Amino acid sequence: QLGFQDAASPVMEELLHFHDHALMIVLLISTLVLYIIVAMVSTKLTNKYILDSQEIEIVWTVLPAVILILIALPSLRILYLMDEINDPHLTIKAMGHQWYWSYEYTDYEDLGFDSYMVPTQDLTPGQFRLLETDHRMVVPVESPIRVLVSAEDVLHSWAVPSLGVKMDAVPGRLNQTAFIASRPGVFYGQCSEICGANHSFMPIVVEAVPLEHFEKWSTMMLEDA
Repeated sequence: QLGFQDAASPVMEELLHFHDHALMIVLLISTLVLYIIVAMVSTKLTNKYILDSQEIEIVWTVLPAVILILIALPSLRILYLMDEINDPHLTIKAMGHQWYWSYEYTDYEDLGFDSYMVPTQDLTPGQFRLLETDHRMVVPVESPIRVLVSAEDVLHSWAVPSLGVKMDAVPGRLNQTAFIASRPGVFYGQCSEICGANHSFMPIVVEAVPLEHFEKWSTMMLEDA
C-alpha cells in the first residue's frame, strides 16, 4: 500500500505509466551521481581531461536537457488528454458545501441529491470509516462522464484518485473535468482543498455500474423524488 491505487480509468493508467517512467529516470540519475561522488571521494587519482575538458562540459549540459525533454513530452501529452472532453454520455454537476457534496444529473429533469458522510456509529460491516456516504454518485461503466464542479461557499476540490480526477470547486466559477470508469466498482475520494473545520469529513463515493443497472437506479431515484 505504498504506491498508487489501482487505476480505474484510462487516464489514471497513463498517469501511472508516466510516474514509473519518471521514477526510473530519477533512479538512474541518482545512481550515476552517487557513483561519481563515491569515486571522487575514495580515489586519489586525478585526470586532467576530467578537471578541464570542453567535451565533458558539453555532455553534461546537453544530457540534462535531453532528459528533461524525455520527461516533459509524455507529461504534456497526458495534460492534453486530461483536458479533452469528447462527446460525454452523461453530465453531472458536483457542488461543494460546508461540509458535504450535492449532485445534479443535468440530463434528467429532476434528479439530484445531497451526499453526506456516514457517521462512524452508523457504519455497517464492510463500510469504510470517514469514506462512506449516504448517497453515492452512480455512473454507467465505460461511458464518458463530464463533471461540472463548483462550490456554494468556500474553495473545495472534487478528487477521486483511482479515476485520475481532481478539480477545484470555486464559488462563482464552473470548472469541468471528465473520466471514463473502465470497470465496475466503488471508488473513493475526498475534498482536497482545506475548506474549514470539517474538511476531512466530506468524502466522495463514485459507484460505476453497468448501463442497465444505472437506468434502473435513475428510474428509482426519479420515482422517489
